Amino acid sequence: MARAATTTDAFNAVAEPRRREILDLLARGERPVNDLVAQLGIAQPQVSKHLRVLREVDLVRVRDEGRQRMYRLNAAPLKPLHDWLRRYEQAWSDRFDLLDAVLEDLKGDDSPTHDDTEGEHADGSDD
Repeated sequence: MARAATTTDAFNAVAEPRRREILDLLARGERPVNDLVAQLGIAQPQVSKHLRVLREVDLVRVRDEGRQRMYRLNAAPLKPLHDWLRRYEQAWSDRFDLLDAVLEDLKGDDSPTHDDTEGEHADGSDD
């Protein structure tokens, strides 16, 4: 089956790391495109291309303010992603719990046992 175009839904749109960076910046507040260009360190045409994709899936809204275009996050289309990822939260928690148990076991193996110190006195002598 052919992959859907990046403009069809939020899942595909956020698959691109630069678009996620843009969303992260916009999550902090509304910004003009020049600010996004400066923050991302990439050319304005590239930023505009990513913004167009994000606008087409309604993740970003734009308004004119004088000579500037101001971009802001519209987080509502991210809810289906959140809902889908939530299904995996328990699996992640279970894996972290297993990792915690392994780490605790490893810590326990590093502590001295009674056998290691048997026969030694506080002064280091064997008798």
